[in-house]
Amino acid sequence: MSSLENIRVFTQSAIRIQGAGGTVAYFDPFALTDAEAAHDADYALITHAHYDHLSPEDYARVAGENTVVVAPASMAGDVAGLGAAEVRLVAAGERLELPGLCVEAVPAYNVEPERLGMHPQADGWLGYVVTLDGDPTRYYVSGDTDQNPDNEAVGCDVALVPIGGTYTCDPRQAAAFVNALRPAAAVPTHYGSIVGTYADLDAFAAEVDPAIAVIPKLER
Repeated sequence: MSSLENIRVFTQSAIRIQGAGGTVAYFDPFALTDAEAAHDADYALITHAHYDHLSPEDYARVAGENTVVVAPASMAGDVAGLGAAEVRLVAAGERLELPGLCVEAVPAYNVEPERLGMHPQADGWLGYVVTLDGDPTRYYVSGDTDQNPDNEAVGCDVALVPIGGTYTCDPRQAAAFVNALRPAAAVPTHYGSIVGTYADLDAFAAEVDPAIAVIPKLER
């Protein structure tokens, strides 16, 4: 697979994916700099309510006049104040067909005993599988999660998964998750700032099946 030049990972799990036709989707914008305040989002997809994923000030940095927010149905009140042109709420298992963007909602939750209270299944938080501009490439942005019975068989070409541990998969668990998914490429997220170090990237890459390309997007 290519170097995925259409994907950028900012701080934590803030992700920008651009489609071949120019559609721009952000996921969980957070801690963006003034230089990164592009106001070019056609879509902003929010995975859950924690401050490093739902950040109104960072949403404002990427949003334009016509930005559509996609968020879990359980977060209707949380995203109402963003001032988006439109909000589309989705529950796990649902699919949205939007101009330039197809979205499939995937449950995101913890199963490891030490973090069950951090991302409970009952909260209805999500990851997303998206395709852009009619391209069949399936990008899976997992959100804050462990490998669990609802996400371990997601079909995707590119998997963007957290590796930093504490709140999500650690490097070993994230590698096992990716190896179960069998994408062409994996992009690690959720390390290098609040939790997780760049050493976790090396540990993750070492355990991912060599047939899967590991493509880091966070700069060391």
